[in-house]
Amino acid sequence: MSKPSTAGNSSTPAGLRNYVLVTAAYWSDTVTDGATRMLVLFYFYNLGYTPLAVASLFIFYEVFGIITNLFGGYIGTRFGLKTTLFIGLGTQLVALSMLAFAPQGWLVVAWVMVSQALSGIAKDMTKMSSKSAVKLIVPEDASATLYRWVSILTGSKNALKGVGFFLGGLLLTVLDFQTALKLLVALVGITLILAAILMRGGLGQANKKAKFGQMFSRNGAVNKLAAARIFLFGARDVWFVVGLPVFLSSVLGWTFWQSGGFLAVWVIGYGIVQAATPGLLRSRVEGRHEPDGRTATLLAFVLAALPAGIAVSLSAGVAPSIVVVAGLIVFGVVFALNSAVHSYLILAYTDSDKVAMNVGFYYMANAAGRLAGTVLSGALYQWGVQNGPNNGLIACLWASTAFVLVAGLLSLLLPRNLGPRTKPIRLDDMGD
Repeated sequence: MSKPSTAGNSSTPAGLRNYVLVTAAYWSDTVTDGATRMLVLFYFYNLGYTPLAVASLFIFYEVFGIITNLFGGYIGTRFGLKTTLFIGLGTQLVALSMLAFAPQGWLVVAWVMVSQALSGIAKDMTKMSSKSAVKLIVPEDASATLYRWVSILTGSKNALKGVGFFLGGLLLTVLDFQTALKLLVALVGITLILAAILMRGGLGQANKKAKFGQMFSRNGAVNKLAAARIFLFGARDVWFVVGLPVFLSSVLGWTFWQSGGFLAVWVIGYGIVQAATPGLLRSRVEGRHEPDGRTATLLAFVLAALPAGIAVSLSAGVAPSIVVVAGLIVFGVVFALNSAVHSYLILAYTDSDKVAMNVGFYYMANAAGRLAGTVLSGALYQWGVQNGPNNGLIACLWASTAFVLVAGLLSLLLPRNLGPRTKPIRLDDMGD
């Protein structure tokens, strides 16, 4: 029997180098993805597009995120993570170039939707590659270590996405739309070239015997968690993706860089809370420090009260700048805790030999929730604002409340008292 390859082992110089490179590539793509989102959103809203039309620009981004998460686990398992990394970076380069170098007359809804579809594919391919690589440095029998790494790396990803939001708003303030995108093209291009030159060997091992049918989970706990994940992320995006940025600019009168900067600070803070989740949620149940289904349920019901409270306050005439800013900060803290718990539970519920496939299925559900939230964010805001400037956001907030309540009810079905694991768990992906 031949010895397994050590190219993906962090104990070798090549393995450590590859891990650093793939993580840096993911961080670069994360910043670029966040900046592009702000550039597209504010640029087209400023051109006079309705909130629903702006939301439609991101529909293919989320649709192809679903498809990529469905196929991504299979592709990564079958062909190796190095392949998915370069597919992701190359696809992002094409997506950005479509907007940066296109004639002005081509920048219409259909063209932007196709570009965003490619961005959705790129983001999830790169995400899968980098987050799977962490299994090279986490021992398979160390669940507490896994919990910490899930939280830290998930948090760093969201913090950098916040940096991207700020960068996008700033670039659109000081540069024109296409010049800003050309700078992002250069960033991704340099990342791709450096990764291609410096990466040695492979990244993990390909499994040519992997079957696509294994993508669909037969694990009841995974399926219930995936269903809760749909509504949890729908609850965030139904007011955060379109309704909130448009409200900040059109109702509060904030500039692009102010709106982008605030959203950036929120996402960075959200990432910091995710990274600190193990310390913030130390359980004393039977001496364990890892969360279970009860944790997810409690956090979901606490979260549901927050968008409802913001909506009631806006309806009562409380100053929008105060209630939205303060409410969003508290919402972000509780949501980050809930998301980090989900990110751990998907791994805790999954056996090590099925983790890539189950996680791909789970994040397909995550993308489905973002898709529903994105479409409803534009539609509900446009419908509500006809009855008053605050009513667009209020409609989004009540939808968010309903979504979180459903997530909480589904979380009641999750396993509790996980107890000692009989099989080790390995990290092949993490939360959003």
